[in-house]
Amino acid sequence: MSDTLLVYMTAPSAEVAADIARTVVGEQLAACGNLLPGVRSIYRWKGEICDDSEVLVLFKTTSAGFEALRARIVAVHPYECPEVIAVDIRHGHAPYLSWVSENVR
Repeated sequence: MSDTLLVYMTAPSAEVAADIARTVVGEQLAACGNLLPGVRSIYRWKGEICDDSEVLVLFKTTSAGFEALRARIVAVHPYECPEVIAVDIRHGHAPYLSWVSENVR
């Protein structure tokens, strides 16, 4: 079992996503963030059905680093209720997982 997490976050634009990724990687809260543009999100918010373009960011961090990453994303994100979801990485390329651990404080 790995100590590494994959953290999903959506942002309203590539610029916002990149700013958040640079912030949390620069602060060593995540080892990296991959930006995936072209996401279309259909969701219910405050009683309305919304249909928006977003950018998905996949962060890699550690279990121990998650709470600090979550708090920082929430602090800098423009959404009232940003998506921050962590998924355990059960298996992976050991040198990569070690690199993640080495790059998260």
